[in-house]
Amino acid sequence: MPHSASAAKRVRQNEKRRLHNKAIASTVRTTVKRFRSLVSEGNLDEAKAAYVVSEKKLDQAAAKGLLHKNTVNRYKSRLALLLNREAAKKQ
Repeated sequence: MPHSASAAKRVRQNEKRRLHNKAIASTVRTTVKRFRSLVSEGNLDEAKAAYVVSEKKLDQAAAKGLLHKNTVNRYKSRLALLLNREAAKKQ
């Protein structure tokens, strides 16, 4: 239990921020998962559109401080590599 009003406010703010971060992280994971499933199914046109969405969500998470920018760049690089490999297989 917090012992002061400011500590109680901090607890409320931390919980609110935690739920907000959790929602953003969930959205990022969902978009990446959708992209990966489209690539594995072979829907490259839809996968390219999903890559753009995933890239945007990852960048937004980095801007909010949820993920480090280098982590986001690594994710984006690996997703692009996956897409390019599948596109090369199709040709």
